[in-house]
Amino acid sequence: MIEKTHLQPIYTNFTDELGTETSFDLPGLNSSQFDRFRAKARQFLQAHENHITIHKLRSNQPLTPSDLNELERMLSEAGIGEPEELAAAKHLGVGLFIRSLVGLDRHAAKQAFGAFLSGSTFCANSIECINLIIDYLTHHGVMEAGLLYDSPFTDINAQGPEGVFSPTQVDTLVLVLEQISAAAAA
Repeated sequence: MIEKTHLQPIYTNFTDELGTETSFDLPGLNSSQFDRFRAKARQFLQAHENHITIHKLRSNQPLTPSDLNELERMLSEAGIGEPEELAAAKHLGVGLFIRSLVGLDRHAAKQAFGAFLSGSTFCANSIECINLIIDYLTHHGVMEAGLLYDSPFTDINAQGPEGVFSPTQVDTLVLVLEQISAAAAA
């Protein structure tokens, strides 16, 4: 048995000295301001979803540099963001930024995986994984391959895609995700 010892508290008597208060903004770190910009941009883009360039973006058609210029112009002329917010969106990639707001059409997402799915027989877990990817793309527009190793994909199999697909199929799956992103990037 370990004996408990009682420690005596230590008291100090010194003055804490603070300098004068200085405030400053860290560029790019005000996420609430950028979140408001994203919300305004999403609302604007949803109101203009019939615009040909936004339609191309949602339907996974490759964008041209003039399409990207048109998207930049739309955001700029709408007056929904400050120049630094627009610059941040441009830094992310205007096509990818807008696709993340408007999502990918469900039919286009399914079509992107058409060649992957054709000619093969998949188990229920594989089909569930593909459906989760399509759901994600429909909502978020693009998907980094690394997300396949996070929940909900690892809820299907702890090994991620390697647990439900062959190595060749995993490579093809990643390639399809990269092609979807590339179509929005121009």
